[in-house]
Amino acid sequence: MSVPRRSDPATVANLLVEALPYIREFSGSVMVIKYGGNALAASTDQLGDDVGDGPTLGTLATFAQDIVLLRSVGMLPVVVHGGGPQIGDMMRRLGKAVEFRDGLRVTDAETLDIARMVLVGKVNREIVSAINVHAPLAVGLSGEDAHLITAEQRSEQLGFVGDILRVDPTMVRGLLAQGLIPVVATVGIGQGGQAYNINADTAAGAVAAALGADKLVYLTDVAGVQADAKDPSTLIGRLRASDVERLIADGVVAGGMIPKVEAAAKAVREGVRRAHVLDGRVPHALLVELFTDSGVGTMVSP
Repeated sequence: MSVPRRSDPATVANLLVEALPYIREFSGSVMVIKYGGNALAASTDQLGDDVGDGPTLGTLATFAQDIVLLRSVGMLPVVVHGGGPQIGDMMRRLGKAVEFRDGLRVTDAETLDIARMVLVGKVNREIVSAINVHAPLAVGLSGEDAHLITAEQRSEQLGFVGDILRVDPTMVRGLLAQGLIPVVATVGIGQGGQAYNINADTAAGAVAAALGADKLVYLTDVAGVQADAKDPSTLIGRLRASDVERLIADGVVAGGMIPKVEAAAKAVREGVRRAHVLDGRVPHALLVELFTDSGVGTMVSP
């Protein structure tokens, strides 16, 4: 869906009328939006040596506008972000080898320091700053703050990669009650204050479930779940949580889409009303999915 030109007031008016019932329905509702590292990096192919270093101004600025608009019409957005491509890029710049096992980054102590630096000190600050350009609402935090995300080590082989034990949404609820927009970096905390690198897809689903969110939205670098990964026309607009295991077994859902769809299904089974997977590279995809009848991605329902 293309954004209408300002010279076409009738189209703009029709879109606003179409959006009105959705705005009314979701006013006061919590919406957790996972802004993936791939969505952040997907539009950086013209940045030369800075590829993968972070979001382009245009892509991030558009996302920030959408988040502020959601808050302005009465919704309560919570942003949860990853930063895998940015972590990998920083590791390569520092001469650190990047190693994955079963799709997860092997995280020794040095890699953990890099991950915390990139997630909390760079990506988080960029998202917060982009939102605050439009309104001073965004507050950056990580899963370590006030023990928002408590985790334990997954395995010795993966190092400081954590599985979520518990999400305490008290601090996030407090920020929402003040009219603010929490922006969460997915670093968790374990016994004795040990930090852990947490899969951002899983973290977003767990945060959404803990908050009892109405919506969980994954913004990534694909259009959604497709029956044929190479054919955009095969996009599956709606599926049920009970369909997910079959789609994974059949190979329809594969690779990096698996943790997103699994987390989405788990979240709706735990009380989130709907989960969505969208292409974060498409301008205003978030608004089109939430405020129009057709939508643009895949919606997962109980």
